Amino acid sequence: MIAPQDDEETPLLQRPEQRTTKTPLPWDRFWIILLLEMPSFLSSQTLAPFIPQLIRDIGVTHGDESQVGYYVGILQSSCYAAHMLTIFHWSRLSDHIGRKPVMLTALLAIIVSMFLFGLSKTFLGLLVSRVFCGAFDSSDGVLETLVMDTTDVTNMPEAYGYIPIPWMIGNTVGPLIGGSLSRPADRFPDIFGRSELLKTYPYLLPCSISAFFISIAWLITYFRLKESVSTRTPLWELIKARFFGQSYQKLRQPSSNVDPGEVQSKPLPLHALLTSKVLRVTTSYATTNLLYIAFTSVLPVFYATPIELGGLSLDPPRIGALLAAQGVTHGIFQLLFNARLHDRFGAGAIHITGVSSGIPIVILFPVINALARAYGVGVAVWLCVAVQLALTTSLVMCYPCMSLFVRAAAPNRASFGATNGIALAAVTVASIIAPASAASVFSYSLQEGHDAWSIYYFLMTITFLAVGTALLLPRDPSVWEDSQ
Repeated sequence: MIAPQDDEETPLLQRPEQRTTKTPLPWDRFWIILLLEMPSFLSSQTLAPFIPQLIRDIGVTHGDESQVGYYVGILQSSCYAAHMLTIFHWSRLSDHIGRKPVMLTALLAIIVSMFLFGLSKTFLGLLVSRVFCGAFDSSDGVLETLVMDTTDVTNMPEAYGYIPIPWMIGNTVGPLIGGSLSRPADRFPDIFGRSELLKTYPYLLPCSISAFFISIAWLITYFRLKESVSTRTPLWELIKARFFGQSYQKLRQPSSNVDPGEVQSKPLPLHALLTSKVLRVTTSYATTNLLYIAFTSVLPVFYATPIELGGLSLDPPRIGALLAAQGVTHGIFQLLFNARLHDRFGAGAIHITGVSSGIPIVILFPVINALARAYGVGVAVWLCVAVQLALTTSLVMCYPCMSLFVRAAAPNRASFGATNGIALAAVTVASIIAPASAASVFSYSLQEGHDAWSIYYFLMTITFLAVGTALLLPRDPSVWEDSQ
């Protein structure tokens, strides 16, 4: 294969010379990956509609309505925090024992955590459930690595074009289950009114329904998912190597589901993974996620804030409709155009364009408010809102690009999981920091005597940080892959 040329004379939006043949997607395995993208979103979105009411019911706030959001935030942050501490270790373990057992463990953790949540009558029980889920649910890292295992640089963009489909299904079905089936004895007395179990645990039914669907995914994974790790190490040998200093590399067993002609490489230790490429990708991935999460945290609050305080004074139904339309637009756009844009411009150009779109996105916040103050919420305001939401599509396109860069940065194929785990650990840290910091700065900017533009300065700073770290990456991931 001819190595792509990447020099200062190459136009930014011109892709380096690429492979002449595009590998077809392996649908016999890829459809299972798409199915497995759903459980994490299904479970979290099942809980979302009734968590505030559950917090009120257990009495932890003692009737103080202002504390409901505080305790909801603790549950969300605890899950992220536990996930941050374990995702690298699970991802690295999948390089040794295989993706399938780690994926089965993750699905089982989601199922158990859903039952624990539905049966909890105290805030501590709810907290334990979310921490357990965050600590053992490594599905996001394993699934990204599975996509890397089953695709190459020619068809990976096409694969990521399909990923939003299960996301949309999970984000749609989950709230319907949680919202319609919570407190079933009260809502449907003719059907569930005689059930003492559902009267005692009014949120068990939606949790059980969600767990049932995830159990089906577990069975499909167990019987149909093919292992993608070329050689595997028995877990007991890993334990002996870790605690007794015994070598396990010679005991690595070849998988029966991989190409026997594939070059057998070994997972590398952590210090060997922290290369310049991995650190650059991790930094860019984390700052991109910091920008996106900060924006998505501020957006609904901005919509709900009164116009005179700097927002748009929209009611919850309109906010929900806008966010739903945004999600559907993202999914359809990626499905139709993700692969084509990657073939035409390359991941580097798309990524830089995506993070740069943060500049007009942030500028539109004060513009929308100024128009609403001057003319009311009319055509001009809705046009600016539409443009702002459309620009976020470009920002979302950065995520498939980052997966391509993570794959290219991995020192060898056997370290895909660990490399991805390093990146996702940093991304999870950004997911914890972004909502709290953005919400705090937004609240600060609304207080009397403070600069109302503080939140926009904050978001613009993050945008320039994301753009700066994006410039550390090559124009196309294949430049790194071909140099290995």
